Amino acid sequence: MFAAAPKLREAGVLGLNERNCEFIMRFNPRRLYPRVDDKVITKELALNAGMAVPELYGVIRNHGEAHEFATIVAERDSFVVKPARGSGGNGILVVTGRSHRKRSTYRLASGVLISEAEIRYHISNIIGGQYSLSGNPDKALIEYCVHFDPVFAEVSYQGVPDVRIIVYRGYPAMAMVRLPTRASDGKANLHQGAVGAGVDMSLGETLTGVLDNDIVDEHPDTGALIAGLLIPQWDFILQSAARGYDVTELGYLGVDMVIDRDLGPLILEMNARPGLNIQIANCTGLATRIAHIDEIHDPDAKPAARARAARREFAAERQTSIAFDI
Repeated sequence: MFAAAPKLREAGVLGLNERNCEFIMRFNPRRLYPRVDDKVITKELALNAGMAVPELYGVIRNHGEAHEFATIVAERDSFVVKPARGSGGNGILVVTGRSHRKRSTYRLASGVLISEAEIRYHISNIIGGQYSLSGNPDKALIEYCVHFDPVFAEVSYQGVPDVRIIVYRGYPAMAMVRLPTRASDGKANLHQGAVGAGVDMSLGETLTGVLDNDIVDEHPDTGALIAGLLIPQWDFILQSAARGYDVTELGYLGVDMVIDRDLGPLILEMNARPGLNIQIANCTGLATRIAHIDEIHDPDAKPAARARAARREFAAERQTSIAFDI
């Protein structure tokens, strides 16, 4: 175990302690955490900056407001219920339709039918803090349900894939696409069993995938090849990620985006503590890219220029990439 450490450092792998001490603590002042930890605040900041986000239908802030749920979704057949301060995809309820027989019965992404009373109970759990980062009382958001771009149809199970981009000092450093699976219950969360696919920053093209720290070539449920998919509107996605730094002022940031089939790329959320499995998906160490960004960093560069630099500097090295475990 310990003998592998020098090899990982030589490969430029960023470890958890180094990430926490050298980057999160140095570049992410705690006073700025609410900008990304509270999804209501994140959405407001993004909208004020003219960035595209899923439409917010309503916010339920306390148990007394839970009865307003039916009114909020009265004209909606599909929507998402999520905690404002949740993490890891926990507490998210994706409703894709209603029962033909009874509009107060809803169909989840998994196909399971759920009653209005059950959704209100779930909202009460959210408000009670069951899914919040700290366990403190929370708010429930009800927002637009994204319909993912068909480019991902063969490599996704039920849920909506998203694109995670690590942004360092305003420069996109590394990216992956997170693909829902049966094991992840349709959620784009690696810790729950989703597949992460590395991305060539130059082309916006998927590389090999990672599933539970193992390199995989095919989606476990569909059997479709993971590599070789061109992500739509890649320039716009990189620029949006770069703008995430300007909006939050966090120097080490994870920006999560989804690609709606009708609305295009949307900012889903941002994260002050993005995970490190993205390195396995890309077979590339993040520390090496961070060091290079320090070398080319221009404090006056605009988001478009920083996005162009990422495409120019971080093209995938398919012949020299190495695989490792962290």
